[in-house]
This record gives sequence, structure tokens and C-alpha cells, in this order.
Amino acid sequence: MKVTFVELPENLQADSPKWEDKKQLIQLEKSDVLLTNEMPFGRWLFDKAEYDAVTASDVIRENELGVEALKKLELPVVLSSRPIQHDSKLANEAFALINGVYHRAHRKQYFPDEPGFYEAAWFKGDQSGFEVINIGQVSVGFMLCTEVMFSEWARAYRRQGAHLIVVPRSTEQNVEKWKTAASLAAIVSGCYVVSSNRAGRFSDDITFGGHGFAFAPDGTLIAETSATNPIVSFELDIDLVQHQQRQFPCYVKEPNL
Repeated sequence: MKVTFVELPENLQADSPKWEDKKQLIQLEKSDVLLTNEMPFGRWLFDKAEYDAVTASDVIRENELGVEALKKLELPVVLSSRPIQHDSKLANEAFALINGVYHRAHRKQYFPDEPGFYEAAWFKGDQSGFEVINIGQVSVGFMLCTEVMFSEWARAYRRQGAHLIVVPRSTEQNVEKWKTAASLAAIVSGCYVVSSNRAGRFSDDITFGGHGFAFAPDGTLIAETSATNPIVSFELDIDLVQHQQRQFPCYVKEPNL
């Protein structure tokens, strides 16, 4: 199974020349699975500390158009996320497009609350938890950006039989802590862990850092994206996952506390 991960530009619009350029490059990969960054379309609007309903409607609409653009890639599987209305705030909903059909996969449960990233003011979680979604023979678990910092959920996905954990991100230029967290998620789960990120300047204070990456089931780095190589692919080996999940520390049983 060929898996592609990317870095896509800030304020990407579904009807823009930038998207057309990325679309052509993505299609050249002839991938089985494409992973985008978190909420890949539209401006980053969550630098404001107070929720605004009009702004929220705008970003919902931009990403609705984005979902339609992703369908037009005509890939077997696209993994991504989008904002949707949820009570008085938004939910960040991960989804899979499987042969163009939308399947809800997960809603983000952990939110940062700091300058540039006031997601706690804009989003809320729910009780949907962390459940795998099946794409053919591969079981996938989502950890949306901040969630990768909580590796207990990577291990929970392992117990559900996951082969691949995906981490759509919108993060700044310091990538090392994200790579450390992703590597640990791979080590404790025995899964491939793959991340795509937003890239480019948003404001004087925030520049999104790009650097999508993929880690093997033993936690070693496979590859990264860069500004000059923003679309990267690798072959996922299910046999390797199954082997690694029989090794330490994956086989260690949960304590009966």
C-alpha cells in the first residue's frame, strides 16, 4: 500500500492555482492513501481568543469546498479533517474519503489554548473516543495534532488492531517535539505513524513549519517533507506491523490497577 503525506500551504483555497499545482503533483504519485494536514483549506482563524460565529461559518464553508476538491483527486483513500458545527462551537472532525465516499472517523478531543492557537475557545470534544476506521485490509487510527502528545491513545489503537496512525497537524517551525511524540507513538503501538502539516507564514508571530514525516513501526524515521519536496510517499508493509507488534514493548499487557 502506497501512502503519501504532504505539507500544504497556509490559506489554501480549493479553487486556487496553488491547489491545482498540488493536485497535479499528488496525482502523479498514484497513491493508495493520501494524508493531508489538519483542516487543510482556508486561513488559520484560531489565533483569536474568542469564538466568532461568522468566522466559524467561513472556515466551515472553505473546508466543505475542500472536501469536494479532495474527492476530485479520485484516489482510493484520502485521510483528512475539517471543522463542523458542534453545539455552540466547532468540532474538528477527522474523516476518510473511501472511493470518494465520506466516512466520519474521529473528533479531536485535546485542544491547545495559547497565543496563536486558541483552539479551546473555538472547539469542543465529545464522547466519541478513539476508534479505528478500516480502509481495506488496513486499520487506521487518527490522532489530530495535539493528540499525538498523549501516547496512551496510540497504545489503545494497537489494542484495536491498528496498522497505521495518522497525525494531521497545524504546527509551528519547531518540529522536534512532534517527531519525538510520533516516534514514541510508533514504538508503543507497533504502527506506522504518519503526519502531514500546514506550511508558510500566517502572521508576524506564526509561521507554520511544514515537515510532514513518517515513522516505521519500530519508531525509526522513514522520510520527511520539505519546502522543496512537499509530497513524499512510502510503501506500508502490514507484515512488518504484525512482526513489530509481537516485540517489546507492544506485547506488554495492561496492568490490572
